[in-house]
Amino acid sequence: MAIRTLSHIIQSVPTSDGGGVKLRRSLGSQRGVHVDPFLMLDEFYSDNPDDYSAGFPSHPHRGFETVTYMLDGHMRHEDHMGNRGDLGPGDVQWMTAARGIIHSEMPQQTEGRMRGFQLWLNLPSKEKMKAAHYRDIPAARIPVVKLPQGGEVRVIAGTFVLDGKAVDGAVNGTGAKLTTDPSFLDVRLPAGAPFTAPTPSGYNVFLYTYEGSAEIGEAGAVKALPHRAAGVLSNGDRVQARAGEHGVRFLLLAAKPLHEPVVQYGPFVMNTREEIEQALADYRDGRLATAA
Repeated sequence: MAIRTLSHIIQSVPTSDGGGVKLRRSLGSQRGVHVDPFLMLDEFYSDNPDDYSAGFPSHPHRGFETVTYMLDGHMRHEDHMGNRGDLGPGDVQWMTAARGIIHSEMPQQTEGRMRGFQLWLNLPSKEKMKAAHYRDIPAARIPVVKLPQGGEVRVIAGTFVLDGKAVDGAVNGTGAKLTTDPSFLDVRLPAGAPFTAPTPSGYNVFLYTYEGSAEIGEAGAVKALPHRAAGVLSNGDRVQARAGEHGVRFLLLAAKPLHEPVVQYGPFVMNTREEIEQALADYRDGRLATAA
């Protein structure tokens, strides 16, 4: 088996979005800084309500999927069609914006910690104009695998294999298989603990360390992945990591690349400039979510 190595690191940078929510952005922090089909990864984490209370007021999306994963706090999602999702600690919302969604994401607390992630996952050209839909996944439905060296893996999407036993993620059983076949694992390891997971050869893979640090790769080719950084891995069919001296928590994300042009303008991600102009016109004329 070919162990993936750490190819390059995308440091997260502080920024703000929505109504001024403070966050850290790794993928998507600069134009073209993405890992096909992953477009953007934001981490929001604050104990100060001034950093998050303005939330993300009503805004549009077209052409991709958003995955919101809450660790702490309470966020409400509402859209123009009357859909509502209340996310608490450990909950996930997998939203396929496709041809159009206009929604808001607003904190439902005035004190305490707000912590979580939002991932943008591209759609293939043939699916960008399909109907929008949601998967709301409560924390209790996400499988948790205890690791023999300590720690655990929350299997949100994809399949995690341990000692020959495959555990399917919560997203897998909620509908048709996603074209990009994504894996989304939340891994927690104690200090010095090893971790290994198979990943399909040819898929793009990255890790994001949101607590502590890790070492990536096999003996003789180990590289350090620091705190709050995205580590993009080389091709291979297995990820091998070891927690740093203070332990680590990281997201492991893998998916089949689309190899399609990416043209992005704010919340619209299409394949051509003409399609972006059409999205802008549809939004301006009130047709974003109805245009077929």
